[in-house]
Amino acid sequence: MEIASLLANLIIPLNLCLALVALGLVLALFRLRATGAIVAALGLAWALAWSLPVTSLWLGGALERQYPYRQPAEQPMADAIVVLGGNTANSRPNWFLPYDRDTAITRLQTATQLYLAGRAPKIVLSGGALSGDVSEAQGMAHALRLAGIPEQALILENFSRTTYENATLTEDELRDHHLGTVLLVTSALHMPRAMAAFRKQGVTAVAAPSLPQIVVPATQPPLPLWWPDMRTFDASRSIIKEYFGLFVYWLRGWV
Repeated sequence: MEIASLLANLIIPLNLCLALVALGLVLALFRLRATGAIVAALGLAWALAWSLPVTSLWLGGALERQYPYRQPAEQPMADAIVVLGGNTANSRPNWFLPYDRDTAITRLQTATQLYLAGRAPKIVLSGGALSGDVSEAQGMAHALRLAGIPEQALILENFSRTTYENATLTEDELRDHHLGTVLLVTSALHMPRAMAAFRKQGVTAVAAPSLPQIVVPATQPPLPLWWPDMRTFDASRSIIKEYFGLFVYWLRGWV
């Protein structure tokens, strides 16, 4: 996946913009000024497009709307709740607003609400260590214990580093514990890729996303949708990552 990761980082708006502008300058030095100008202009246009809130609302919203949010009590009963590690836009409730720790909505909160609503008796936590010796699953388990979730309700999958590994290794845990239908918890943006990967592994999964984040905020003055915004520009990498991830997973037969 190293090449895929490099390509994913390359197409991040700032990176691709700088790369194309640099390439355009090189072409101009070799007297290909018209070609260089076009290449540089494409880089600037790519960056500008992803700095506009309307782009995130269109492309990111298209992913979030594939599996609409439902209240915990409206979800079906299942054998387990599966929570994937990671976050989107620092878990802030709205993509276009600054991060506020007091209002952040995490996947663990969604899982806790589902458990307390009696939707499933077990919670499977999936996520390996991003650095150090403590896995994401272990960190999530600690937070859930503090929230009052009993130890015997938790099952940890400590080794996955990607969505594909989330699916394959969690499927092993589900089989070992004789668990069938699961409520899959991740961000609304990540849900299409996660659901496709889990279903490819034969897991009977029902989408239970956290609340959508890429929506127009109720702010005064209103958000200028067609005006460049730095917060939108920075966060856009998450949308690009999901589309690129879906494409790579499709190529590799993982979805």
